[in-house]
Amino acid sequence: MALKIMILGANGFIGSALTNAILRTRNWEVYGIDLADNKLGDLPQGTGRFHFVEGDITINKEWVEYHVKKCDVVVPLVAIANPAQYVTHPLRVFELDFEANLEIVRHCVKYGKRLIFPSTSEIYGMSPDPILDEETSPLVYGPINKQRWIYAASKQMLDRVIYAYGVRDNLDYTLFRPFNFIGPNLDDVEEPKEGSSRVFTQFLSNVLYKRPIKLVDGGSQKRSFTFIDDAIEALLTILENKDSRATRRIFNIGNPANCVSIRDLAQRTIRIAQEFPVLRENAKATEIIDVTAGDYYGKYYQDIQVRVPAIEAAKRDLGWAPTTDLDTAIRRTIDYYVKQENFGARAAAMSRT
Repeated sequence: MALKIMILGANGFIGSALTNAILRTRNWEVYGIDLADNKLGDLPQGTGRFHFVEGDITINKEWVEYHVKKCDVVVPLVAIANPAQYVTHPLRVFELDFEANLEIVRHCVKYGKRLIFPSTSEIYGMSPDPILDEETSPLVYGPINKQRWIYAASKQMLDRVIYAYGVRDNLDYTLFRPFNFIGPNLDDVEEPKEGSSRVFTQFLSNVLYKRPIKLVDGGSQKRSFTFIDDAIEALLTILENKDSRATRRIFNIGNPANCVSIRDLAQRTIRIAQEFPVLRENAKATEIIDVTAGDYYGKYYQDIQVRVPAIEAAKRDLGWAPTTDLDTAIRRTIDYYVKQENFGARAAAMSRT
């Protein structure tokens, strides 16, 4: 019997990639909801296995509960996940990322449904561990006046609630922690909001518009970048394994081999962008400048210096390991955007200015 998968946030970066992969490689049905469907245009046609409604999980609550009851597995991917919002709209982050998602969790408990829930690499905060382990690493956050931690704190609390429901009510869940996924359809690189887009999107947009790449506090912070195709393979494996290998488990989904500084990422983006004729002159003209965290994000911000995942659990129990090196991930992501008609035209126009 084919699985029925419910994806909340089906039009997001992870949601659209997961939906596409399911429809291409599995015989499962997908029931999706999101505010728009612009990232879902490349889905395989004619399968009849994708059912989408344009809506908001905080408004369309009856639709959500009905489909939780109807489906086998629930994957809630609706969240605010960028640092500028943590600083400027912390209550909005809490209301969506914790309160709205808590309702979904409780529906899964009520109807006995399997829950595949996105935690976050941010949950580790300023953990002193050089390699971040799902089971043993301490979760260390800054003071209350650093509002950027409301996202991580909201996610941590949900992790603990989900775990507790597993202990008390036998909730069948898997928590996965994404480490800086990048790839096609990441964000709208033509209309980024400075400080609000994911870092690679912002860098690529800066190249497109020949604007300086701003490195917060010198860009010495290190992150482990993971290509979306590798990440989706991990999620498909989790979805397929309803047994002790995945049930009531937490998995880091990341690529420790791709751990580089943000400055290194900026330099790689500029270098690899020059391989594409439409971006060559723009990339050559893109400068890298340093800014303070206070000037870029405001006084409520605080950063993490190193974030490297332990992935032994995923290797051992899921048989999964990432295979895409960082340069290839950057190249394939840029290639996707260059092939978009509007991007190419905008890049050509900017190269002449």
